[in-house]
Amino acid sequence: MRLFRSLASAAVAVACVTVLPYVSHAGVPAGKDTEPPPFGAACRIDVTGSRVTAHCHNPYPDPDRVSLHVECAHWWDLDSDGTPVEAGPAQTVRLTGRCWQEVGSAWVSHLRGS
Repeated sequence: MRLFRSLASAAVAVACVTVLPYVSHAGVPAGKDTEPPPFGAACRIDVTGSRVTAHCHNPYPDPDRVSLHVECAHWWDLDSDGTPVEAGPAQTVRLTGRCWQEVGSAWVSHLRGS
């Protein structure tokens, strides 16, 4: 009888080891990606006086629509939001903007391309 119990528990252990890797855990379907694919161009922003230049390189296969935003230091100087430009896969784009006098801050926004 003891031999039967030890064989039964060994068989259950082997079945668990072979079946459990294929069972989904925590409600996540087996074989599905839980993370979105990588996205977003890497941008470098240079401010020289009142001019702003951004170089954005997209290393990913999905296009990225990048737009330069410039906030000027003085209240009477107009801030600007650039038109979105599509940076395709392995493509580098150049964006420019300016203020009349001093630049307060500048940043680039990203949107998934079509």
